Amino acid sequence: MKAFLRKAVWGGICATCLFAWGGEKPWTEVRSEHFRVLTDGDTKGALDIAREFEQMRAVFAAGAVNMRLDSGVPLVVFATRDASSMQQLASWPTRHENIGGFFHEGWEKQFAVVRVDLDTPGYYQPAYHEYVHTLLHANFHWLPTWLDEGLAEFYGTAEFKDNSAVVGEPSLRKFIFEREKLIPVKTLLAVDQSSPYYNEGNKMNVFYAEAWGLTHYLTFADGMERGKRLGQFYTLLETGMEQEKAFEQVFGPTAQLEDALEKYLHKGKMHAWEFNNPPQILERNFAVRKLSLAETDAELGGYSVWGSHDLKTARRLLSDAVQADPKLAVAHENLGFLDFDEGKDDEAVREFQVAVETDKNRYLSLFAKTMLSPMAHSDSPSDQSDFENALFRVLQGNSQFAPAYIQLGLLYAKQGDLKKATAAANKAAQLQPSRAGYELMLGDLLLQMGRAKDAATIAEYVADRWQGADHDEAVELWNRVPRDQRTALTNLLSQPLEGVQEAEGSVRSVTCGGDGPDRKFSLTLNQGGKEIVFQPSKGFSMGFSDTLWYGRDHFSACHHLENLRAIVHYKPGNGTTPNDLVGLEVRVDLPVVVKPAVADQPLTTEKQ
Repeated sequence: MKAFLRKAVWGGICATCLFAWGGEKPWTEVRSEHFRVLTDGDTKGALDIAREFEQMRAVFAAGAVNMRLDSGVPLVVFATRDASSMQQLASWPTRHENIGGFFHEGWEKQFAVVRVDLDTPGYYQPAYHEYVHTLLHANFHWLPTWLDEGLAEFYGTAEFKDNSAVVGEPSLRKFIFEREKLIPVKTLLAVDQSSPYYNEGNKMNVFYAEAWGLTHYLTFADGMERGKRLGQFYTLLETGMEQEKAFEQVFGPTAQLEDALEKYLHKGKMHAWEFNNPPQILERNFAVRKLSLAETDAELGGYSVWGSHDLKTARRLLSDAVQADPKLAVAHENLGFLDFDEGKDDEAVREFQVAVETDKNRYLSLFAKTMLSPMAHSDSPSDQSDFENALFRVLQGNSQFAPAYIQLGLLYAKQGDLKKATAAANKAAQLQPSRAGYELMLGDLLLQMGRAKDAATIAEYVADRWQGADHDEAVELWNRVPRDQRTALTNLLSQPLEGVQEAEGSVRSVTCGGDGPDRKFSLTLNQGGKEIVFQPSKGFSMGFSDTLWYGRDHFSACHHLENLRAIVHYKPGNGTTPNDLVGLEVRVDLPVVVKPAVADQPLTTEKQ
């Protein structure tokens, strides 16, 4: 749920917590078959939470036989003893007594944070809601925003008993309709992440409520066959059919459905499913152990790196952990990523090396160390062979780690083996189907192999459904497809802001200085040998290719952008003021082995 992921709302560091957090007493670890829960509170509460996450996973296992239930991204659940402990972990400036849980979804690590001092139904719903999103995104290529949020809300409101789970219980949001009107279904279908219905206060509340309500209706209402028709709708979407057309083909005219939906949401008792626990979900089978103080600091420091991005607290905790236990691999790994996030690459490599030497199963450390080594960019056959072997070792540590397959694909493309490159890109796209950039890499490879129509299909699918950098990258691919091999795009390029121009080249350098509002950012672009400098007068938008190896978890405007191709949106300076940076997108380009035919003219904002 977006409201629980806006880190900017809690911006800043909890100054009173910096020297009171970590190192006080060790936390406890509870391990179930698929989950790891760390707590500084009641162990029984942590056992209950581990059981509930297992129950949620079991619900999906029972309801979708072919659904992937492990994404390859480790999940750690922090079960804090109370609101104060949650505040310290999350680095919030103030305590929030009304928040029972939240979730941080990442590409390398993900975290759920819940409180063990609460037993009121619904308090953990935000964390369960977001966990459901991770399952959906590991299995589905693209979901309309209303269905993505509707399914997460539908399953996220599950109620758990000792021996069963009840799914489909009415969301508390249902009561919104006692005072608010429904959004027209046609409008609901069109909502995306830039829509006011997804971002603005009361509109957002109504959107989430109706997304849940429509999903519930399309599952339990008469004639919906317990969700089978919803599955038929998604199948049509995957074929490329436009959403409204697919919806009306399966469910009938939206106007007629609105009347039935409104009556459905105002009735009293609603249907739900009850699932009995599988035999293995028994708390007595869960392993419980007390962490050492060093392990506790290392785990909390890792959350500060990946979750709260509180790098000052991370540095203190991880330094204490290494001092207490110099051979603690997890501490060295987290220190390595902390160094990388701060642009200290040499130090990062040394930490990754220690982590791998201490624990050969540290696949993330091996991957980062490999990508920071010279062989990752070498044209030498010997270096390329070593690079390939290192990526294979990463996959031995985690066979579902999609970024390693992307790097193998880029290597094979560089070597001219498009067949192997395509196989690697396809594997990555299967593992993380919701990352549009993986599909676009596959489309680029297909274009080089002479399969222009297939490339166009991918480009059109992404451009018509994604926004921002993914959309723009899809349009780039579409423009490279010969005109007679493609159809017109439904979703064209966004209209540029008044007075905004575009420049393209490679990043020559980036400088960042100062802190807070005085922080200065400057980017120098190399455009055909000419250097152009850009500075933002205020905030600017950012986007990047999904195939960037350090991706979402460690992306920074201040580090590691040099030599990447960049598209800059700016307002020209007037001689006394610099070019005003408005937006920046960076690309990871596929090596060109076979030069594809080029379309007659690039796409403009006019429909073709």
